[in-house]
Amino acid sequence: MSPVLRTLIFTIFVPGFWTVAMPYWLIPRDTRPSLYGVGAVGGVLIAAGIALYFACAFWGFALRGKGTPLPMDPPKKLVVDGPYRVVRNPMYWSVAFVMLGEATVFHSFALMELVAAFAVGVNVFVLLYEEPTLRRKFGEEYEGYCKRVPRWLPRLRAK
Repeated sequence: MSPVLRTLIFTIFVPGFWTVAMPYWLIPRDTRPSLYGVGAVGGVLIAAGIALYFACAFWGFALRGKGTPLPMDPPKKLVVDGPYRVVRNPMYWSVAFVMLGEATVFHSFALMELVAAFAVGVNVFVLLYEEPTLRRKFGEEYEGYCKRVPRWLPRLRAK
């Protein structure tokens, strides 16, 4: 099975859980989305998050890295270009953008809490599993990347 197909399957089950299943369970059935006013910002966040996710997962991991976002099937090479030039974890940002956009469109405090829980969980995962694993796998190449590119927030000036 190709990395693109494996990434598609991963996308349905993992980001799909956070951005489709969880909001479905948390939003009352009679809630109507709003794309006016603040809701329009939510629509932009959703679109930006989806575009960023596809750039990271499909172009970055599947096509360039020859792997998937799944920790058990990671890219074979370290992906450091595209969105990964700006921050080390743009794929997590992409999912957070979609979730934040949904919270805004549906005016949902429960979804805002979900975004916060996702952010905390992802940060713990990155610190305790992902970064140590990448250090072991890619060694000095990853260390250099960490020195050049911030984990979460882009630098205002190039280093």
